[in-house]
Amino acid sequence: MTTRIKVLGAAALSLGLAASAGAAQAQAEFFKDKTINLYVGYSPGGGYDVYARILARFMGAHIPGKPTVVVSNMPGAGSLRAANYVYNVAPKDGLAFGTVARGAAFDPLFGLPGTQFDAAKFNWIGSANDEVSVCVAWTATATVKNVDDLMTKELIVGGTGGSADTDQFPRVLNGVLGTKMKVIIGYPGGNDVNLAMERGEVQGRCGWSWSSVKSTQQKWLDEKKINVLVQLSMKKHEDLPNIPAVIDLAKTDEQREILKLVFARQVMGRPFMAPPNVPADRVKTLRDGFWATMQDKELLEEADKAKLEITPVRGEEIQQLVVDAYKVSPEIAKKAGELLK
Repeated sequence: MTTRIKVLGAAALSLGLAASAGAAQAQAEFFKDKTINLYVGYSPGGGYDVYARILARFMGAHIPGKPTVVVSNMPGAGSLRAANYVYNVAPKDGLAFGTVARGAAFDPLFGLPGTQFDAAKFNWIGSANDEVSVCVAWTATATVKNVDDLMTKELIVGGTGGSADTDQFPRVLNGVLGTKMKVIIGYPGGNDVNLAMERGEVQGRCGWSWSSVKSTQQKWLDEKKINVLVQLSMKKHEDLPNIPAVIDLAKTDEQREILKLVFARQVMGRPFMAPPNVPADRVKTLRDGFWATMQDKELLEEADKAKLEITPVRGEEIQQLVVDAYKVSPEIAKKAGELLK
């Protein structure tokens, strides 16, 4: 009996290995000599674009068949244009995926206009980092110097679209905590908001990824051209121990629940997602390829030189986070949505 069990076990293992090898071969045959299009919901030069381009350079080598990954920028409506495109138009065969505002997945939950997708039906591929965002003030033009000033003085900030952090986060802070930010909308991307600060069109930026601040504007920090006012996350970044986290500013349980719902998205700091109805084996291939890319030694060395934080989150974890978010009480979702509109 023992011998028979061993034989059967060996046979099962052999069949499993053969099936695995066959699946890998099938993926290699499909992706060989193909081009994967990666759509970025913002203009070139900003944080989402930078992360997408470094991913694109290395990811093809970690997918069977070694396809080429090509980046295309599709700015508009705070990345909603790209989100709607990936969901409704992009091919559903594994040859297209995108990166959009981390908050876009929650827009339908809050009843925000312009969404043409069910966020839970995207196939979430992964996130390059678990993000902390900040609000900053341009020291040359802003009278706001710290978070206490935000409660009594107006800060004019630039916005990139209704679903973008740059638009939503100031509204949430205004509505929940009583800050005095005024959002000037219509900038194509974060880099354009930065230029607007330099030109004196706006006085600050709120909803700016700390990793992006360091990678693209370290000089501004060194020269004290910007003041960091508050951290928009569930916990503080180790770089900013003396800057308050927004969750710690809540004075009531309801305020805390709304802030938790809005800022839970920070776990998916730089999210990548494929359209719905992509075959499961190709979704797995993209997720595995993404995760392997995030461990690539050359990518990590390049990211370190560029001061890009790489703290990856698996696609399956993001998928569950989005599903769980939609289980929140309707009352809290409604109140958060009213603040974001």
